[in-house]
Amino acid sequence: MKTTIILTHTFTPAWLALSREERNAMAAAHVHPLFAKYADRVSARFFDAEAFTTAFSDFALLETEDLKAYYFLIEELRDSPLIAQGYLVMNDIFMGVEAGFQAFEAQARVDGGEVAHV
Repeated sequence: MKTTIILTHTFTPAWLALSREERNAMAAAHVHPLFAKYADRVSARFFDAEAFTTAFSDFALLETEDLKAYYFLIEELRDSPLIAQGYLVMNDIFMGVEAGFQAFEAQARVDGGEVAHV
């Protein structure tokens, strides 16, 4: 089943104090290769939000059918200088399963069970 994950995060003043060249170099060295490593199992899209909310500055929309790969991606991201050196703080993680109830109903039919409707 496909899981969609929304990761809200905030870039810290330490990140903003870096020049744009330094930020781009860090992303090229530590972030892009990491997401590329998992790209065959975790798709990622990135969004700016600082002009629309004060709760976080950015969010990522990830999709996967492999929660182990997602988990390992997050562990490696946490170990990267981006988070380990305090440039980014993860705020909230929202997860949902795409078409979950349809998958449940289909499996219940295969298993011969009935699905209770509330």
